[in-house]
Amino acid sequence: MRQTIVKAALCGAMLLATTAQAALSPAEQKIGASVDAGHEPAIALLEKIVNQNSGSMNVAGVKAVADMLRPEFEALGFTVSWKPMDQVKRAGHFIAVHKGKAGTTKMLLIGHLDTVFEPDSPFQTFKREGDWAAGPGVGDDKGGVVTMLLALKAMQAAGTLKNANIEVVLTGDEEDSGDPVSISRADLIAAGKRADVALDFEGLSREDGKDMGSIARRSSNSWTLTTSGKSAHSSGIFSAAAGDGAVYEMARIITAFRKELPEPNLTFNVGLIGGGQSADVDKDGVRIAVTGKTNIIPPVAVAKGDFRTLSQDQTERVRAKMQAIVDSGHLPGTGASIAFDLGYPSMAPTAGNRALLGKLNGINKDLGLPEMPELDPLKRGAGDISFVAQDVDGLVGLGLASTGDHSPAEKADLSSMPRQAKRAAILMTRLSAEKGRK
Repeated sequence: MRQTIVKAALCGAMLLATTAQAALSPAEQKIGASVDAGHEPAIALLEKIVNQNSGSMNVAGVKAVADMLRPEFEALGFTVSWKPMDQVKRAGHFIAVHKGKAGTTKMLLIGHLDTVFEPDSPFQTFKREGDWAAGPGVGDDKGGVVTMLLALKAMQAAGTLKNANIEVVLTGDEEDSGDPVSISRADLIAAGKRADVALDFEGLSREDGKDMGSIARRSSNSWTLTTSGKSAHSSGIFSAAAGDGAVYEMARIITAFRKELPEPNLTFNVGLIGGGQSADVDKDGVRIAVTGKTNIIPPVAVAKGDFRTLSQDQTERVRAKMQAIVDSGHLPGTGASIAFDLGYPSMAPTAGNRALLGKLNGINKDLGLPEMPELDPLKRGAGDISFVAQDVDGLVGLGLASTGDHSPAEKADLSSMPRQAKRAAILMTRLSAEKGRK
């Protein structure tokens, strides 16, 4: 009886595999075989670029990684260019264009060359243990770039790349974008306006061992709040002459933020605060030097924080609410002002993005892979695709699954590379057969 059950299970598994295989075209089946054959060479390329430091501020290192990737893309028929970003004190961007059949879907592929690990970091080397590899940027995002290349090489082997209209933008400063973003992201934004679809090759999100589909990313915005009061002896605090002081005014505002701002998909944080006789923020905005005494009413206080939203409408609404709280109800003898720095915009979960995930899940079915549910956008940080989200439908997370990103514990699951490359290559192949909208 047990043998019968085992045989039945094996037959069922074989039937499912056969059915999935039958759902793929001959070219798509060739894509799968090519990805499998190219897996180990892709890991060798990953090791090479991981071992080249490319911290965001290491201009020469970022350019060196770009130079390593140039021949890889040129061999696939891409025209490669390098856009320096000297004016924003960053390395630049790698841009590669492949012209395919006129009138078909224009695809924008997004990744980045830089990491958070500068040359003085002790974390510098690729180390592999079986299906896992550790190293700076092995997951975020050098693993994603290599997965992108593996998918494109598989398309070339299957003959489906020749018809594909693809523009690749690999930014050199995703981890620490150059200021202003109107310059540092101008090329990416322009590419988004030309594209019909954007595919982001940052890391694959997983929950409870299940691959997740990402159709949204929240914004990343910062604010600086400054309050003022009258400097006087503490014995006069709360009097008509002395007022309440800058610290109590700061407390009023932050307490009001906590009570009045909460809404779905919004988070807001106070990351740095100080007040006293003086409160001087350093040039990097990460330290406040404070002086004062317990018997002096503080004339100044400063706080810095962030807020993250899921749509531009939410960003504007929250900003207006924060401004209104700051401007109204001042405590006696105090004043306040707030300045906003709107950094990364949001990528809202649109119907178009959801339709793209539907196409990807159709491919998962054909590959015999589980469906990828939508990831809660609260679990995904900001990223470059958000700069084009206003203009084009997109998907996030076509790179490697990884853990410990942005820390010396960063490591990538190399076994996720083949299925991610197959998904991406087949999706791009199918999209390249569709009529473009632009």
